[in-house]
Amino acid sequence: MIELGANRYGKAAIRLVRVLHGPDGDRMRDLTVAIALEGSFETAHTDGDNSMVIATDTMKNTAYAFAKDHLDGSLEDYGRVLAEHFLEAPQVDVATVNIRAHTWRAIDVAGAPSRDAFVRGGEGTRVATVAATRGGTTVEAGVEDLVVMKTTRSGFSGFPRDPYTTLPETDDRLMATKITAIWRYGSPDLDADATFLAVRTTLLEVFADHDSPSVQTSIWIMARAILARHDEVEAIRMVLPNLHHWLVDLSPFGLTNDREVYVATTEPHGLIEATVRRGEA
Repeated sequence: MIELGANRYGKAAIRLVRVLHGPDGDRMRDLTVAIALEGSFETAHTDGDNSMVIATDTMKNTAYAFAKDHLDGSLEDYGRVLAEHFLEAPQVDVATVNIRAHTWRAIDVAGAPSRDAFVRGGEGTRVATVAATRGGTTVEAGVEDLVVMKTTRSGFSGFPRDPYTTLPETDDRLMATKITAIWRYGSPDLDADATFLAVRTTLLEVFADHDSPSVQTSIWIMARAILARHDEVEAIRMVLPNLHHWLVDLSPFGLTNDREVYVATTEPHGLIEATVRRGEA
C-alpha cells in the first residue's frame, strides 16, 4: 500500500518593509516572512484537486495587507494575527508563521538620531515563529547569526586522544561563535519586545562573564541562566558553531606569538547544539 505522509506547503521569503511615520521620526521594520499550512490537502497531491488549496500568492498578499494594521507592535503579535487568520479556513489544522527581522538604526547626525535616514545593523537577526492550532498557539522567539568572541577564559582539554588526534589541549584560547538561540514561551500573552530584549541581554551578559571549559558547557551555563532569570521561557535551543581562530606560526620570522596573531577560518567548523528545558518539579 502506498499512502501520502506528512505534508505542508506555503509561501517563503516574503520580503516586507513597513515604515512607521511618527512625530519623532520614522521607524523601520524590515522582515522576511514565511507562512506554512498543514491540514486537509491530501487530494491536491493524490487527485490534482485544488479546491482546498489556499494559493501561496494569497498568503503573500495577506502578509502585506496585515502589515498595514498589525505591524506597529512586536513581531510575535503580527505573526500571531497572521497565523490565526489562516486557521479560520476549516481545512487548515496548523498555520505557522516564521519571521526574521533585519535591523536598521537611525544614523547619528550631529549627536542626534536622524528622523528619516538609517543604516543596516549587524548584531544578529531577531526571529519569531508562531504556530496556531485550534488547541492553542505557541510562540518561539530568538536570535540568529549573533557573532560573539571571548579572547580569554575559554579552554578545551581532557578530551580523548587517538592516532588521529592532533589538536593540542589548552586552558586559555580565543573562542568565537555565531549564536543561534531559539526559546519557547510558556504563554503567547506577554510583552514580546521587552522580553526579547531582556533575554538577549542575559544571553550576552552571561557569555561575557563566565569561564568556559568547552562550548558545550557554555551552552549549559547561558541557557540555564536564561531559564533562571526569565519565567516566561519554557525551553531554549542553542546552536554554536566554532568560528576557529588558529595561532599563526611566526617562528620562521624570528618572532614569538603569545596569543596575539591568528588566522580566522569558517570551514570546516565544529557544530555544537543542545536544548535546555524546565524539568518536572
